[in-house]
Amino acid sequence: MTEPRAFQLSDLPIRDNLRGQHPYGAPQKAVRIALNVNENTHPIPEAVARDIVESLAAAVLTVNRYPDREFTELRESLANYLGHGLSREQIWAANGSNEVLQQLFQAFGGPGRSVLGFPPTYSMYPIIASGTDTEWIPAQRDDAFGISPETVVRAIEQHKPDIVILCSPNNPTGTPLPIETIEAAYDATDGILIVDEAYAEFTPDHIPSALSLLPGRPRLVVSRTMSKAFAFAGARVGYLAADAAVTDALRLVRLPYHLSALTQAAAHAALRHTPELLANVDDIRAQKDRLLRELPALGYPAHPSWTNFVLFGGVENPNATFEALLEHDVIIRDVGIPNHLRVTAGTKHETTAFLAALESLGR
Repeated sequence: MTEPRAFQLSDLPIRDNLRGQHPYGAPQKAVRIALNVNENTHPIPEAVARDIVESLAAAVLTVNRYPDREFTELRESLANYLGHGLSREQIWAANGSNEVLQQLFQAFGGPGRSVLGFPPTYSMYPIIASGTDTEWIPAQRDDAFGISPETVVRAIEQHKPDIVILCSPNNPTGTPLPIETIEAAYDATDGILIVDEAYAEFTPDHIPSALSLLPGRPRLVVSRTMSKAFAFAGARVGYLAADAAVTDALRLVRLPYHLSALTQAAAHAALRHTPELLANVDDIRAQKDRLLRELPALGYPAHPSWTNFVLFGGVENPNATFEALLEHDVIIRDVGIPNHLRVTAGTKHETTAFLAALESLGR
């Protein structure tokens, strides 16, 4: 009997704009030192973990019922955490900030609409655009990966997008984004302006967040995540702050009960322990600053960073260096920028191991 033919993706009637696309995915390898996806590598304190587990246990007793569709307690907790006079009506949450962004693109993008971004930037932006049939328009950055007010205005006036998305500070470069650029972008567009502040907690304390610009700007959205500073990547909790009208728009596209009772319970419990979970931020900043000092000393120029990672250059063959580090049980990230690699600032031990492995490779 003949074996049934193995079908390929190309055999299926997939949407034309998805043909030839590749799914997002950083390499997943079992290594001793994993510094490739900008996680907070510090584990959650045991006492905090126990409280979260107790909250999960209580939530499990109710899983025969659908969860609170409006995730009211979680929105209240997030509003209290963010401050800036925000109310829970101005907060939205989803399964990671990627889902938050997807819902925004579903509500304000779609067929015949466009989103403007500034690569190199977070690689999920064009993927989410493609998935929602929103045209992705890449615009040019300034030197050293910056975006000035003049640059953002010029791009908006040229392309007239329905959505503008700015990563602040930028991933994968770590580049700061002046708040003046955000103000100029908002004034130049009639569409939605999304400021992705996934790494906001790692920025210098005196730097204002885009949250400070929300009053009187109903088309401004500030996206955040619990994956990074809160060491909550595995829980998949992202959120945004915006005018309450934006959250009304997202109700039109969200799936019913999109945040499970378990997700809500875990996130709400974690926010009760904000000081403990953010206690490692200063240590992560210190290791990032150490990378900024020691990488150039090894012959690898490093770009300024306000995040928990560092992009460094001077890499003759990024793939070869990536593979050589893997042989030392260390994984970092090749982000596709010629002669560059990116490394997460881990614990002191992890950072030391990475620097030692890199130095052992020679130049």
